[in-house]
Amino acid sequence: MSRDDGGMAEVFDVPDEQQYVVEVDGRRVGVLDYDTSDGTFVALHVEVDRASGGRGLGSLLVSRVLDEVRDSGRRLIPRCPFVSHFLREHPEYADLVDDPRSDEEGGR
Repeated sequence: MSRDDGGMAEVFDVPDEQQYVVEVDGRRVGVLDYDTSDGTFVALHVEVDRASGGRGLGSLLVSRVLDEVRDSGRRLIPRCPFVSHFLREHPEYADLVDDPRSDEEGGR
């Protein structure tokens, strides 16, 4: 996907690290840490490099991950405040949430 600044962004899963990664022009600039040990997809933490912030990369990362969660048939437990905020802004993903209270709590 081309970014506004001309860089190419790619999102991919690294299952051994339990992370989805976003790279721009081959450089890792953000991650979404997750857990799937109980059959659900638990979004634990999203982080984007400061230098890459404000370019929509965190939202791109989360939307791609949620699309894959939907495709996999898994349910989502958002434990990350960024993911919870994204879900409030994008109600089209609300059907994925396993426990609506986890969205409000932002993690425990």
